[in-house]
Amino acid sequence: MTFWLRHITRQRSAWLLLGLSAVFLEVCALLFQHVLGLRPCLMCIYERLVVLGLLGSSLIALIDPAKSLWRWGGLILWGLSIYRGLQLSLRHVDYLLHPSPFNSCSFFPDFPAWLPLDIWFPWWFKPLAECSERQWNLWGWELPQWLVLIFSVYLIVWIVIVAANLLTHKYLAE
Repeated sequence: MTFWLRHITRQRSAWLLLGLSAVFLEVCALLFQHVLGLRPCLMCIYERLVVLGLLGSSLIALIDPAKSLWRWGGLILWGLSIYRGLQLSLRHVDYLLHPSPFNSCSFFPDFPAWLPLDIWFPWWFKPLAECSERQWNLWGWELPQWLVLIFSVYLIVWIVIVAANLLTHKYLAE
């Protein structure tokens, strides 16, 4: 099993699948916003950036996943992105389930001055709603709760993949 897991991380198809899943999530976010009319909040915008981090991690590894530098670069960015995504989505759920004037997000993103994404791409990165606003649910779960589940699954898969890459003798010999 560890051999197979290590083997698939050295294949472009696995990294392509990760990238396609990130593109799917971004397209869903844009469809929710522009087709269903849901207004994104600040946490939604930050969660979109995490998904772009997933896409970036797959693009890094796609350069040459057989080489440790690119594979581990992708794995590290994947892990950092998912960890941050889980943090953000848990905080978003807290805002949603425990709304108060003292537990709310801002309307203004904290992008660096040299990268004002909300100004350059307002249709994608401009927050338009309050984080505690309930706009959509599926089977009783709000969108941020679904993101906790999605990021948790990504994190579990990442842990298994990293463990398989660390527990092989061949990796240690590289």
